[in-house]
Amino acid sequence: MREIVLINITAQEQPSIVDALRGALAADTRFSTADGTEPSDHVVSMMGRQVSDPDLQQVVSLLAEHGLALSSLERLSAAAGGNACFELGLLGALEQPLQLRTQVLELSTALNLDIVYQPESVQRRQPRLAVFDMDSTLIEAEVIDELAKAAGIGERVAAITEQAMRGEIDFRASFKARLALLDGLDVAVLDDIGAQLRLSEGTERLFAELNRMGVKTAILSGGFTYFAKQLQERLGITYVFANELQVVDGKCTGVAVEPIVDAQRKADLLQQLAREHDIQLSETIAVGDGANDLAMLAIAGLGVAFRAKPLVRQSARQAISVLGLDAVLYLLGRRD
Repeated sequence: MREIVLINITAQEQPSIVDALRGALAADTRFSTADGTEPSDHVVSMMGRQVSDPDLQQVVSLLAEHGLALSSLERLSAAAGGNACFELGLLGALEQPLQLRTQVLELSTALNLDIVYQPESVQRRQPRLAVFDMDSTLIEAEVIDELAKAAGIGERVAAITEQAMRGEIDFRASFKARLALLDGLDVAVLDDIGAQLRLSEGTERLFAELNRMGVKTAILSGGFTYFAKQLQERLGITYVFANELQVVDGKCTGVAVEPIVDAQRKADLLQQLAREHDIQLSETIAVGDGANDLAMLAIAGLGVAFRAKPLVRQSARQAISVLGLDAVLYLLGRRD
């Protein structure tokens, strides 16, 4: 008889959850409760504004098709909170991880949930370095698009930005082309735009917790240092690596200053920071939304595409599209 451990599940939730799980599992199953985590080989996080029993049943059925046996179910979200997260502990050997990732992504879209698969490990729960893209990740806007609007060329620059983020054109070439269009922009505009930038949902909570955990953090951005430094001060970020906006006589020159922080530079910086602090890449997190983030997402222990373009979401190992940035904490096994 299979045993499944229910962790942090309220007495009111247990009957319907047990019924849903029984409906997804063919074998006889016994359920027990516990306060802490149970050993497992794999973890799947189900996250959304709400997670229903039928949602749970569909996910468990899919995992069973891949030979993964549910060993534990833990609620990580507060019972009365605005978000819902259940962490599924799984046992077994996964023979077709790419197929599972594709099916999980399809099911995520169908159910309007963030469903994230990870191998279980000690490093998953104890990261030591987390790096982030800035534009459309830590903040809602693409700063270069906001600068372009102020210069009266917003549509022209936004179209190039969209192509670059989808991976349709080279980031370096697109960056230089967009920057050249900003030649002559008054530097006073920077302060106005900086004051209006909005953090993405969950950003402040995520950094408060990462700082409390002692995790080193960095912005690795194809955006501009001027704005990244403001975020560094506001959020307590350890390092900033971004592009310099060249200014002469109070005007932007439109000239790109090397080295440009592009996809390869981001991956190199992640590796450099890890080496400097004697951190294994398996102990790192990378989060971004664009094609120029894929290289760093690929080498980090946890590589999250956040509210990303379709190509990026399909290419990354993990993706968050429904919840805010603080959903990264659920992927570390952190409870609300």
